[in-house]
Amino acid sequence: MGTTNDNVHDAIIIGGSFSGLSAALALARARMRVLVIDASEPCNARVPHAHNLLTHDGEPPHLIHAKARADVERYPTVSWSDRRVVHATGTDVAFVVRTGDGVEHRGSKLLLALGVRDALPAIPGFAECWGISAAACPFCHGYEVRDRPIAVFGNGPEGVEYVRLLRQWSHDLTLLTNGPTTFDQAASDLLRAWAVPVEEAPIAAVHHDDGQVHHVQLANGRSVPAEAIFAKLPTSVTLGFAAGLGCALTDQGLLQVDPMQRTTVPGVFASGDCASPMRSLSMAIATGGMAASAIVHALVGKG
Repeated sequence: MGTTNDNVHDAIIIGGSFSGLSAALALARARMRVLVIDASEPCNARVPHAHNLLTHDGEPPHLIHAKARADVERYPTVSWSDRRVVHATGTDVAFVVRTGDGVEHRGSKLLLALGVRDALPAIPGFAECWGISAAACPFCHGYEVRDRPIAVFGNGPEGVEYVRLLRQWSHDLTLLTNGPTTFDQAASDLLRAWAVPVEEAPIAAVHHDDGQVHHVQLANGRSVPAEAIFAKLPTSVTLGFAAGLGCALTDQGLLQVDPMQRTTVPGVFASGDCASPMRSLSMAIATGGMAASAIVHALVGKG
C-alpha cells in the first residue's frame, strides 16, 4: 500500500491540459476542493500555433496553456500533482487515485481528461512533420495552406469524403491511398471530376525541412509536391490505469459520455479529446466546463 494523502478532494481531475484546466477553473470558482494530476504529455506539444480559439488565434498552444494554468493556480482550493497516474479505483464519492510516487489521493468525483494518442504510420519523416505541417483537422490548420499543394492520406469512402472537405481550402490536392484504392467507380469518377490525382503506390517517405514537408516520395519513384499533409489517423485513449473503473467505450474507442459528460460509471466524468471526436481547444474547454457543472450539481445534490 502506498503512502496516503489525508486530503479528500471534492474532485480529482486526471489530465491538466485545456479540458482539465477548464473544469478545474469552474470547480474552483464553485469553491470545490480540486486536485489536478498531470504528466505534461499534451498531444499538441509540437503544434506551433493554435487556431479557432477566440482571442488566442495564432498563438502557440504552450503559451495559452501556461496562461490557463496561471489562471487556475490563483484559486486556493486547487492543488496539483505533476505525476503520472498508475492506478485508479473506487466507487462514487470514494475514489482512490495512486500516482507513480506511491501517493494515494482520495476524491468524491473523478474527471478523466486524458486526451488521445495518434497512431502515426511507420513512414520515414512523417512523425517529424506531425503537428507542424501534417495534421488531421483542416478547421485548425487548413487556412494557413489555402490554395497550396496538399497531400491527402486516405482511402475508401472516408478518404473521398476527406478530399471533399479539404477542397474548401485548396483545389491543389493529391490523394495518396498507400496501396490499391478501396472506393468504387462512382468515387473515382467524382475525384476525376474534381481533378484530384490518385496515387496508389505505397508511400516511401515524407521529405521535409525541420518538420516542414516539401514533397512525398512514393515507392515507385514518383514524387508528390506538397506544402502540407492531411491524414486521418487511428487514435486511442490510454486507459491502463483506469481500465478497472469499467467505463464503457464508443465504437470509435472513446469514453462514452452523456450530454453532461457523465460516463457509464457513477461519479466518473470524462471530457476533452478522450470523450469527443471533435478535437479542438474550444471543444475541449467547453466539455471541461460542462463536466465541472455536472460535478458541482452532483456534489451539492448529496448534501
